[in-house]
Amino acid sequence: MGLTHRIATRDDISEINGLMKASMSRLLPEVLSPAQVEKSNASMGLDTQLLDDGTYFLVLEDDAAVGCGGWSRRRTLYGGNHTAGRDDALADPATEAAKIRAMYTHPDHVRRGIGRMIIELGETAAKAEGFKTMELGATASGILLYEKCGYQVIQDLAEPDEDGIVVPIILMRKRLDCV
Repeated sequence: MGLTHRIATRDDISEINGLMKASMSRLLPEVLSPAQVEKSNASMGLDTQLLDDGTYFLVLEDDAAVGCGGWSRRRTLYGGNHTAGRDDALADPATEAAKIRAMYTHPDHVRRGIGRMIIELGETAAKAEGFKTMELGATASGILLYEKCGYQVIQDLAEPDEDGIVVPIILMRKRLDCV
């Protein structure tokens, strides 16, 4: 049947959380140490503001969720409801970037274009609202995809926690007016 997508709602939270858990538990160990995987839970997860804003997508194959992710018109770069340092103020499309947010692919469905689909959906929607730039906080598993989609590394945002463990978070940016 192929991949389809729809806007996710709060009714999808259980399915999204299951998808995120499967993705993090099986894919992150390929690129992070066990300690980094454990610490990733502090900066990853669902931000229900994306659901309320109608900017979060569920990617489906035969009615089964195989991916999720979205974009945001808000200032928060990454993280779930529990992540410290959130700023849910609206970004100014003329001077600030929209954000690609919370992308997860089911481990049994990687390398099938799900991430690229979510990025394109988000970029198209952000551009329609007047945003000229997109940003994202890339994890170690996503950098290659984002580079292939035209994003450039801007800054390493990773900082060691109180135990000295560093979980990679890379700020990446793409101009939409040259797409």
